[in-house]
Amino acid sequence: METTFRGVGVSHGVVIGTVRHMVTAVLQPPDRRIPAEAVGGEQGRARRAVDAVAADLTARGALAGGEAQAVLEAQALMAQDPELMAEVERRIAGGSCAERAVFGTFAAYRALLAQTGEYLAGRVADLDDVRDRIIARLLGVPMPGLPDSKEPYVLLARDLAPADTALLDPDLVLGFVTEQGGPTSHSAILARALGVPAVVALPGATGVAEGTVVAMDGSTGEVFLEPDARKRAELERQVAAHKAALTSSSGPGTTADGHRVPLLANIGGPADVPAAVAAGAEGVGLFRTEFLFLDDNKQAPSEERQVEAYRQVFEAFPAGRVVVRVLDAGADKPLDFLTPGDEPNPALGVRGLRTLLDHPGILHAQLRALAAAASGLPVQLEVMAPMVADRADAKAFADACRQAGLRAKTGAMVEIPSAALRARAILQEVGFLSLGTNDLAQYTFAADRQVGALARLQDPWQPALLDLVAVAADAANAEGKSCGVCGEAAADPLLACVLTGLGVTSLSMGAASLPYVRAELARHTLAQCRRAAAAARAADTAEEARAAARTVLSGTDEPFGEAA
Repeated sequence: METTFRGVGVSHGVVIGTVRHMVTAVLQPPDRRIPAEAVGGEQGRARRAVDAVAADLTARGALAGGEAQAVLEAQALMAQDPELMAEVERRIAGGSCAERAVFGTFAAYRALLAQTGEYLAGRVADLDDVRDRIIARLLGVPMPGLPDSKEPYVLLARDLAPADTALLDPDLVLGFVTEQGGPTSHSAILARALGVPAVVALPGATGVAEGTVVAMDGSTGEVFLEPDARKRAELERQVAAHKAALTSSSGPGTTADGHRVPLLANIGGPADVPAAVAAGAEGVGLFRTEFLFLDDNKQAPSEERQVEAYRQVFEAFPAGRVVVRVLDAGADKPLDFLTPGDEPNPALGVRGLRTLLDHPGILHAQLRALAAAASGLPVQLEVMAPMVADRADAKAFADACRQAGLRAKTGAMVEIPSAALRARAILQEVGFLSLGTNDLAQYTFAADRQVGALARLQDPWQPALLDLVAVAADAANAEGKSCGVCGEAAADPLLACVLTGLGVTSLSMGAASLPYVRAELARHTLAQCRRAAAAARAADTAEEARAAARTVLSGTDEPFGEAA
């Protein structure tokens, strides 16, 4: 009998397939004691296992490229954290075997993060994955990872670590469902980049028996167990219709009545450019420059290396708009040479522009590199600062750009409610705004964006969040300046129409989402988008807002984005 469950849809697509479960490692090794004379050898064994796991993660990152590479290299650094290694060796010196010492050390660190409520607690899945990989290597058992299968399947897991998500084969893994995670977790972001349908935060997902046939909708978050013939036919009809719509989706982003909405790509580095170009991106709306700095956690990359990387991206969009976000360090992206290690709550501490203003040499070097990379090219370069709180922040950044000789439009990211509320004042100092809806939701609702249990508050359909988007867009319109969205909200086709109706002037997303958003926008007029936006803001909950917008936009037809 067909049973329906609902999680949080984080990556578009409808698929039907047989369930396979994630292979997990032994999580709790036996407490084997060792004699004193074996301590040195056991410590060496632990170090070798840690180094091997770090090397494997780095290699996987190099193979995956793009944003995944930065994520996996950060995970490799986590594995080799000197404080963690020192604690492992201390426990071994106390008589614990290497496996048990690793397990105990990671458990203590995990508990510490949870108790303090730090933003880094959102990376628990990454931490657990590193632990399991080290222990598996020490025990000589299979590494945690994807099941061995020659037939396509739907993957079910408690959670997915970046090392597994980054190397998913879309031809084999039809889609995945996890019990944990949130809409902005690493696994969700990477799933969208790969174009793999995904549903997260579905309690009890791993309880579904291996071999069960399921249908899943990565837009609505619905998962159907043993769908009957009627449901299968309905879903297959939607899949066929939407594939046809995607095939015909090309050209600039416009509404049905010709209102232009430039559709841009979010990229993490040069490796992401080919997919963005192939998907028809009209430029880059968010160039995350952290990937260069995460390669070496001890020092900043040279200006020469930065120039080379930036120029590769600029050359790919010779007449397009490229919006660069300067280094966003801190919180879940700590850098040893920049970020303080003793902050009680890094997400509310010195991060983003605050970090750069404390280290002006790093900021000026990056701005000079951007100026040199753009020299002689027709690229429309725009540079923005993360974590702008007020007009003073915006002025400090604009002044720094002028001092560095950077001839580019300067902008501010709106990720803090104060920036949205005082957007008009900020726009006296900079030329554009870019809404980072992931962090804006986190700070608006005091809800860590990596914690699946808080998914309701991370939902970009929350009317309060839409209100802040409207405030910022209205301010930009009043000043005759642009206001884009580069957060994950822009990748939702239905929400893209609402954002357009709120007055947003451009949308930036992972390359895989561009055809979906382009096709959905083309179905509706600007007036319809505005009515949908008003209906969504009038709702009290995210669910009601989504339903209200769907009603306005769909009429008798199901909207493209809700079944794509």
